[in-house]
Amino acid sequence: MKKGEIYEGVIEKVDFPNKGYVNIDGEKVIVKNGIPGQKVRFMINKKRSGRVEGRLLEVLEKSPLEVREPVCSIFPACGGCMYQTMSYEEQLKMKENQVKSLLQAAVGEDVDLHWEGIHGSPIEFGYRNKMEFSFGDEFKDGPLSLGLHKKGSTYDVLTASDCKLVHPDMTAILSCVLDFFTELGAVHYKKMQHTGYLRHLLLRRGVTSGEILVHVITTSQAQYDYAPLVSRLLALPLEGKIVGIMHIINDSLSDVVQSDETQILYGQDYFYETLLGLRFKISTFSFFQPNSLAAEVLYSIVRDYIGDTKDKEVFDLYSGTGTIAQLLASVAKEVIGVEIVEEAVEAAKVNAALNGLTNCRFIAGDVLKALDDLTEKPDMIVLDPPRDGIHPKALPKILAYGVENIVYISCKPTSLARDLPSFLAAGYQIQRTCSVDQFCETVHCETVVLLSHKKADSYIHIDVEFGEGEGKIPVDSIAKRAEAYKPKEKVTYKMIKEYIEAKYGFKVHTAYIAEVKRDLGLPMYDAPNAVEELKQPRKHPTPEKVEAIKDALRYFAVI
Repeated sequence: MKKGEIYEGVIEKVDFPNKGYVNIDGEKVIVKNGIPGQKVRFMINKKRSGRVEGRLLEVLEKSPLEVREPVCSIFPACGGCMYQTMSYEEQLKMKENQVKSLLQAAVGEDVDLHWEGIHGSPIEFGYRNKMEFSFGDEFKDGPLSLGLHKKGSTYDVLTASDCKLVHPDMTAILSCVLDFFTELGAVHYKKMQHTGYLRHLLLRRGVTSGEILVHVITTSQAQYDYAPLVSRLLALPLEGKIVGIMHIINDSLSDVVQSDETQILYGQDYFYETLLGLRFKISTFSFFQPNSLAAEVLYSIVRDYIGDTKDKEVFDLYSGTGTIAQLLASVAKEVIGVEIVEEAVEAAKVNAALNGLTNCRFIAGDVLKALDDLTEKPDMIVLDPPRDGIHPKALPKILAYGVENIVYISCKPTSLARDLPSFLAAGYQIQRTCSVDQFCETVHCETVVLLSHKKADSYIHIDVEFGEGEGKIPVDSIAKRAEAYKPKEKVTYKMIKEYIEAKYGFKVHTAYIAEVKRDLGLPMYDAPNAVEELKQPRKHPTPEKVEAIKDALRYFAVI
């Protein structure tokens, strides 16, 4: 197979998140964005280290799993909800198998996941309480569009006027905003040239309250009168109610939704949502689970997994707006939440006061650094990190507490799979595991794991007497044995290079040391991020440098 070649085949299975596998003459090719059973045409676009990837060009034949017609007009060009032609039952079954297989491979077949299945969302469509739409065009220099990016493109934007992931109120607002700026002749922001005006439309809607926030995000490169837009929006026949309209100015070069300046055009910059009997005040950039009803399912499971928190100190790390902390606070001694987004922390404080909770404390800061400043010792820990998972340097600090129970909530199973072995190595066992589908029709899935610290089945008490004489153990013999079994100092490449430069007066490249070690059959460190293929052949060390490297290896007792 060569790059650029086109093939046809059937997707045999799909691994998380969307990696389909097609077998071509005994060779596996990864083709993303497909459904098991589809016959597809694809083009080879990557080939390295025995891994071949193809870009999906066309679905030639539907999968037997595709039993429904598309529910929106821009499927399948939009990559937002690629599984909408599958029944929801089949979506759940596929996601469950994906997550379970991924985690089992991470911890080993001999480790019991204590898998408890997958929980579906109470509603399949119209579940999102937050959506970021982009301004753009469907093709270069085409008419203004407002919606979601075309699958595989960072530039082309498809107008999502009938998106089924959001409530119809949101699509009505989207169409109103698009019509308004089209009539004005306003231009969208071009990311490469850094010119233009319109960037994003951010909508938030409380599922239980029906309250809606509208945010138009632009650059400062033009000025328009927003009064007519406000009037049009407030006149829309919506099921819910618009409680705030904002104009956010964002001149950042990066393509992110953020604010340099926020102007409230109407109403307020927050709305309310109710979750498991608690009321939450949510502002523009506050994190809140995007599927409110599925979040109730998720948090009910978390509360069940955590169990009894009476008179216990609980750490809620990556706490967001403090939803979990407040659900636990009513029966805990104290809950301390740590969250890096300051606005979310302020919202958490407001929400705790709103719900009459006085034993919640929220700290704004990075978990990695905040743990160093906390003097309290937790009895249990809840982890709900962002998609990238727990910071590698924060994980040892969390494990060092040695708490009996840890509940890990993950919105990206691959990050959870990466972190789980560290918990097992630290003496934790998996007690319960399940998934919750908060993102119907998409590739994403939430996973919850309860980890408990191993306890000894029994104990043996041994009395040892130190000193001289019969039946006693001499202290100096213990010191000698300890010295004999003392691990050798790790010899680094830096130590070898410094030795050679000091003794021989010249420097040697790390690659030369590695080459000599390899030639001597010495063990090499695994380097997963190493460059796999050089653009030009590497030069080899001279005989003089080879001898110097061998001398250094002898000096440090490596050979």
